[in-house]
Amino acid sequence: MAVKKSELYSFLWESCNKLRGGMDASQYKDYVLSLLFVKYVSDKYDGKKNSLIEIPENGGFKDIVALKGNKEIGDKINKIIANLAEANDLKGVIDVADFNNEDKLGRGKDMQDRLSGLVAIFEDDRLDFSKNRADGDDILGDAYEFLMRKFATESGKSKGQFYTPSEVSRVMAKVMGINKATSQDQTIYDPTCGSGSLLLKAADETTTGVTIYGQENDNATAALARMNMILHGHPTADIKKDNTIANPLFKDGEQLKTFDFVVANPPFSQKNWTSGIDPQYDEFDRFTGYGIPPATNGDYAFLLHIIRSLKSNGKGAVILPHGVLYRGNAEADIRKNLIQKGFIKAIIGLPSNLFYGTGIPACIIVLDKENAVSRKGIFMIDASKGFIKDGNKNRLRDRDVHKIVDAYSKHIDVPKYARMVSIEEIEENDCNLYISRYIDNQDSEDIQNIEAHLLGGIPNEDINALQNYWDVYPSIKSTLFSEIGREGFSDLLVENKDIKETIFNHAEFINYSEKVNKILSEWVEENSMFLKNIEIGVNPKEIIESISEDILQKFSSLRLLDHYDIYQYLLTYWYETMQDDVYIIAAEGWKPTSELIPTELVAKRYYPEDLITIEKLEAEVIFITDSKEQLEEENSTEDDLFEELRNDKGKVLKGNLQKRIKEIKNDPNFKEELKILDAYLSLFDRDTELNKNIKEIREELNRKILDKYKILNEEEVKTLIVDDKWMSNVVNDVENELENISQRLTYRIIELSERYEKPLPKLEEEVEELRLKVDEHLKIMGMAAW
Repeated sequence: MAVKKSELYSFLWESCNKLRGGMDASQYKDYVLSLLFVKYVSDKYDGKKNSLIEIPENGGFKDIVALKGNKEIGDKINKIIANLAEANDLKGVIDVADFNNEDKLGRGKDMQDRLSGLVAIFEDDRLDFSKNRADGDDILGDAYEFLMRKFATESGKSKGQFYTPSEVSRVMAKVMGINKATSQDQTIYDPTCGSGSLLLKAADETTTGVTIYGQENDNATAALARMNMILHGHPTADIKKDNTIANPLFKDGEQLKTFDFVVANPPFSQKNWTSGIDPQYDEFDRFTGYGIPPATNGDYAFLLHIIRSLKSNGKGAVILPHGVLYRGNAEADIRKNLIQKGFIKAIIGLPSNLFYGTGIPACIIVLDKENAVSRKGIFMIDASKGFIKDGNKNRLRDRDVHKIVDAYSKHIDVPKYARMVSIEEIEENDCNLYISRYIDNQDSEDIQNIEAHLLGGIPNEDINALQNYWDVYPSIKSTLFSEIGREGFSDLLVENKDIKETIFNHAEFINYSEKVNKILSEWVEENSMFLKNIEIGVNPKEIIESISEDILQKFSSLRLLDHYDIYQYLLTYWYETMQDDVYIIAAEGWKPTSELIPTELVAKRYYPEDLITIEKLEAEVIFITDSKEQLEEENSTEDDLFEELRNDKGKVLKGNLQKRIKEIKNDPNFKEELKILDAYLSLFDRDTELNKNIKEIREELNRKILDKYKILNEEEVKTLIVDDKWMSNVVNDVENELENISQRLTYRIIELSERYEKPLPKLEEEVEELRLKVDEHLKIMGMAAW
């Protein structure tokens, strides 16, 4: 059985987290990820000659499994991992975690049980990576990254800095232009590489591959990065451990080595960055021509190190806090010099609370030395509002990533989102790069119109604010509104209750819906054929990239519908359901299993009559249930006929009902009660009969479905999965979004109508009418009027 991504992720995290105890997540990750590495390389390479990783004697996962329950399990795991490390030149990489540390893992039986339980998790059949055939998509490497994200989330402030969210890494990789790399000999460098995720995302963007270099100050995190490289197929990546500012280890002679591409997410505003160096006499000449950063804030120290590490035609992307864009004094001078040299190509403002070490907002500074001399402006993007809540953090969605990259790649002005800002304009603002100075992303206020409240009518300003709708439905506007005698105001021509129907039945709405459905049908037809051609061994990531890019492109020509929304619907369904299906198909082919094909899909396609019959019977059951409840409510006043017939849970029991009927059957004084109870008993019997029928039909239907699975051919399986399951979901999402758009228009018009439907004169008139009525009543009662 193929390993499902979703199952693998949740199983690993939930199981490992149970055994964590009181250990900090930032420490526990070293144990879990080390074992995951040993398990993976053992499954992939044990017993294979001339393989990437050699599994020596007493150096594989099977040797660790043999230690379960052993009193010396911690010490012996250390020795097994040490053997594996020595055989593969991985000392200081996979042997960083001490499995015999009593302070972290407990003493005696406590350690024995905890480590035995942890080993048992990785022994599970679902983690047999030797059988996973979807090699084109590093399922294990992605699981490793998933666990790092979870550990980063759990590690708390400052301890989660080893991990850059993958969505941010993707943005950086794409805007840097590394996809234009033409040779494996081209280089990429991260001076603060953490667990290496940022380097890997950048390398993934290339078609030829690149040579990877990284430096990380923390020993355990550098080890994580090295393991991460191996798990993602980059075993030759050069990861070194030391302080990048004080002791950069990548050099050409006495000078810093320079690279084609540089990415970084350095520690924000590091206060002790000068430790180990004298910035006035920096041997690598990183600050000359720019200025020396403040001694208590290292943001520009890292940025200037990156610029010095770029080749003369190099490209880079670095994450820094927003403060670098506007802070004064020494930093203002550095910023001015950078702008004048033309090294900053773009600035992308990100949402706050994306990163695990801090909640403050950050930005991506895109660097480009190659075209610096001719640079006339800096492209700015304010992407601060594009995110989704994910637990206690914010996260970029796929649509947010794509929108950022699209705006950057096309360098087009997008209102309230992106624009090219000239160097002249920046200099007029004293080289302050704070994005909000140049892009106003504030939503328009919904202002109450005093004149409309006083004199009536709907302000044309509010109606014109819906121009994105009128661009698509121009005649609907004139159908709904007409100008009144007073300039700047209009009347609504239809009742509030008729607004939705007026819109949905209008020819322009129908025509637009047909246009949407035509585009959707074209996408479904083309991509259904593509998906039905999935074969064993295919790369699932290539599948979703192809169909998602196609749906984005096809819907991009439409107004009103946001093509990024449609794109996100597909991606969300991919993560929730479709990717697991594709992984199974990529590993095992188009097999007729209930895991791939839910039973309800088989029933709907092949046995619709049975479903209709069940639906009718269930509807009658609901009617009978409602009738029984109505009888109880009507006869549960002071003399509750059913009080003595209920059990402790308030449910009327048939036995009690029959007993009561028998008691009063021949007593004329209880004739009315008998009639009610007989009616209730009839409903009871019919309810029992219906449920019995439903059960029998369902059992027979399930038997037919199981038999059908056995005889489904490959074409039928493809139809059920692609047409009935995948495409049906996408079509429903698009249709729902189309309806939501018109619903939003309807609700807004109703809101405006209700807001101004009673101007002050009308309210005064109603008050006067009510006053006169009160006066009349007071006169009748013989009381003085107001």
